[in-house]
Amino acid sequence: MQYVYIPESVFCDVNMQSKKFIKTKENFICEQCGLSVVGDGYTNHCPQCLWSKHVDVHPGDRKATCNGMMRPVQVEYKSDTYVIVHRCVLCKHTKRNKSSPMDNFEAIIQLSATPYKKV
Repeated sequence: MQYVYIPESVFCDVNMQSKKFIKTKENFICEQCGLSVVGDGYTNHCPQCLWSKHVDVHPGDRKATCNGMMRPVQVEYKSDTYVIVHRCVLCKHTKRNKSSPMDNFEAIIQLSATPYKKV
């Protein structure tokens, strides 16, 4: 049996390999609840309903092609920080995002009381 080395760049865009955070300050209208959200460069979900959108491969790069809505499915609590787990309704990609002081705390508590079901 013979093995052939195939560089990783053959399978993916070299530019997409960077995991460095890119601060992207953008305002947006939440596609789930309609709230007008003023972005601060770190905003990655709606502070009212906690929904997000699948736009990044790596934080801030805007290179995801899916563009599906990401449902908040779970809350984790680590080191005095709430982490919201989002799951894309189209491609099922899962991503963790830190909560913000601007987030609707009642929505976080409600989500934390909801059992997470992997579908």
